[in-house]
Amino acid sequence: MVPQPDHQPIFYGFLFILFFSSIISAKYACKLTERSSLMSFSLSLSSPPLNWTSVDCCQWEGITCDQDGLVTQLLLPSKGLKGGIFPSSLANLTHLTHLNLSHNSLYGSLNQTGFFLSLNRLEILDLSSNLLSGELPASLPSRNVIRMVDLSSNHLHGEIPSSFFQQAWNLTSFSVGNNTLTGSIPSSICLHSSPSIRLLDFSFNKFSGNIFPGLGACSKLQVFRAGYNNISGLLPDDIYNASTLEEITLPRNSLYGAIGERIANLTNLTILDLQSNGLSGLLPASIGKLSKLKLMFLQFNNLQGSLPPSLMNCTNLVELNLGLNLFEGNISTLDFSKLVKLTEIDLGHNNFTGFWPVSLYSCKSLKAIRLSKNNLEVQIQPEILSLQFLSFLSISYTRLTNATGAIKILMGCKSLKVLLLSSTFYLGEEIPALDNMDDFDGFQNLQMLDLSNCKLSGQIPAWLSKLKKLEVLILNFNRITGPIPSWLGTLPRLFVVGLGSNQISGEFPKELCRLPMLVSEKTAVQVDDDVLELPIYTSTNGTLLQYKLSYFPRVLDIRNNSISGRIPIEIGQLQLLQMLYLNMNNFSGTIPEQISNLKNLEGLDLSMNHLSGNIPSSLASLSFLKSFNVSYNDLQGSIPTGTQLQSFNASAFEGNSKLCGAPLPNECHPRNGPDAEHNNNQDVDNGHQILWFELSVVLGFIVGFLGVCCSLLFNNTWRYGYFQFLDNVQHKLYLMQRKLRRVRVDRQLQDQVQVSNQRPEVNSSNLYSDTDGKNWSEFATLTSHNAAKPPPFNDPTKEDPYVSLVAEEEIFFDTSNIEGGEIRTQDVRFTGN
Repeated sequence: MVPQPDHQPIFYGFLFILFFSSIISAKYACKLTERSSLMSFSLSLSSPPLNWTSVDCCQWEGITCDQDGLVTQLLLPSKGLKGGIFPSSLANLTHLTHLNLSHNSLYGSLNQTGFFLSLNRLEILDLSSNLLSGELPASLPSRNVIRMVDLSSNHLHGEIPSSFFQQAWNLTSFSVGNNTLTGSIPSSICLHSSPSIRLLDFSFNKFSGNIFPGLGACSKLQVFRAGYNNISGLLPDDIYNASTLEEITLPRNSLYGAIGERIANLTNLTILDLQSNGLSGLLPASIGKLSKLKLMFLQFNNLQGSLPPSLMNCTNLVELNLGLNLFEGNISTLDFSKLVKLTEIDLGHNNFTGFWPVSLYSCKSLKAIRLSKNNLEVQIQPEILSLQFLSFLSISYTRLTNATGAIKILMGCKSLKVLLLSSTFYLGEEIPALDNMDDFDGFQNLQMLDLSNCKLSGQIPAWLSKLKKLEVLILNFNRITGPIPSWLGTLPRLFVVGLGSNQISGEFPKELCRLPMLVSEKTAVQVDDDVLELPIYTSTNGTLLQYKLSYFPRVLDIRNNSISGRIPIEIGQLQLLQMLYLNMNNFSGTIPEQISNLKNLEGLDLSMNHLSGNIPSSLASLSFLKSFNVSYNDLQGSIPTGTQLQSFNASAFEGNSKLCGAPLPNECHPRNGPDAEHNNNQDVDNGHQILWFELSVVLGFIVGFLGVCCSLLFNNTWRYGYFQFLDNVQHKLYLMQRKLRRVRVDRQLQDQVQVSNQRPEVNSSNLYSDTDGKNWSEFATLTSHNAAKPPPFNDPTKEDPYVSLVAEEEIFFDTSNIEGGEIRTQDVRFTGN
């Protein structure tokens, strides 16, 4: 068919387009050698298979070619790739400029001969978040053109070779964070090789030693990160010459010395994170010149003195954390009203004086406030209701009066999730109770309430039954009376109940055994696992900072009260419970077999009650049990043999005279058979011997008594000396008893709070007195022999008021002493890869 004359131009134009397209397509089609190399790489991966099926490899996913059909970019991040990363075929892609295989599961060594040398045009290298191992190669690939290298989150080790950065003139970003690299930070990188560097990230490794001078020569450096290493020494003075710096992040090292006044040179700084070091001295008076500063984290140091007024000139501050230092001075004189962008402020655990800073009410964006553990007078004002976004408030260990008025005002904070008021109300007030419960709508978002050690009296208030989002309730160490209300078991999200060391009476309510969050995963409510704005300090053998309430173990603590009756068998329903503390009460009857249903139980303390009968052998099935105590009851029989119970110290079973078997020293004797008959005969013989012995003792006593009495009757001097001697002995025994009692209490306190690098925080008054810790002296004396761990909420007034910064070694914790006691280290909020 021949086209009509009118259509011929269109027809020939169409042919021309097809012909031109075929030329272009042929020009950009990948070379056969490139395709073979890529296919070899694909076949070396175990899973999942790449969808590379078409003829032209330049059309494959993640592949970009140049006009000659040569592969220039290989970009396959987060594809779930597994396998070796460096087959020899990949090294044949000699025109590669961009290589990104990050966030996969690729393994292998970067130090393979020839691989880096062949990629002499590489500009971008991103192999982060894989399984790479081995040491770094002697030098970077394509030294003259390489611009960005990211090897973070792998398993690389060894030191960074001195020749690694040689001739890397165009390098702008280098990140090796989250590996196990050692040696010193290559701070001379800008002096000899990479003057254009903008980002250096050495965080989360094992670098050590000092940061040597050299960073000041990095005229374009914007980000310097080297946190979570073993770096020591002073901050290098020349770092203040790097005036382009926007971020300095060096937390969790061993840096010491003062922050220099020359920090004012860093006018572009937006993030300053030097937390958890050993920095001392004053906060520089020139700090106010950092007008762009948004985040300042200086907590966990030894900084001292008053806060400079110029700090209030940092008007772009969003988060300010100066907690756990030695700062002092009257903070009510500071004008926080200029910090209108402030969302979080932490001044806790210092020596500040004065009153609650009224100017904080002007910071309308505030979400979190911590002023705890300072020498402050706090009066909650209605103005706090203007902070509409406030969700975290901790003023523990300050002086607060008018409990009813303060609680009523705070109930109006609609966004409040965490309220920590431990050791605040010191006048012995009554726990706030509301008359009209029908219209109650306060604390509707409250998830954690801590009113421990406030000397509060009265009964557990009924308004708590309205807090349907409450997860953690701590009322320990008060003077609360009356029974445990049954409605407590209806709170749908409650999983930490702390009622220990009060004057609660009555029986254990069966309704408490139906807490949905403790019964099973099916009944547990799906809660919002939000990250808290500020951490919650919790003590254990080493202290952690908790950023989520879900990190807390599930605890039921009603120790040291006057609760009587039997332990209900329904307690076996609490299958998610991790710690159960019923010690120091008046429980009677037997230990319920149903406790063995608590398969997640890690701590069980039933000591100092009136429990009788045998220890159920089924308790051996509690495989997660780390602490156990049934001492000072009326238990009898043998301790179940061949079980985990025998791994605990004998002190966990002492005070039960009829209890026998390992680990107790008294063995269990058989009751029948030949051995029993032999034992009975032996007992008869022993009985006769004991009878004659007793008669001899009585006769000897009579003869001695008559001899002494006659002598004293007829000799006045002897009589006076004798009675004086008795008085002296009695007085010495009394002094010795008091001394031993104090030594036992002190030793118990030292065992509970292991302190290193001690420095004072808050002086606790009246360390061993008051009815808040009733039976405490007995508890301290007995638990000096106790194998069980301390209960979850230790009395904050009886802990050593010091802070220490020792590295955390244990992950398990028992939420001892919320917001109080020793502070050892901290968790980190990790961002997703």
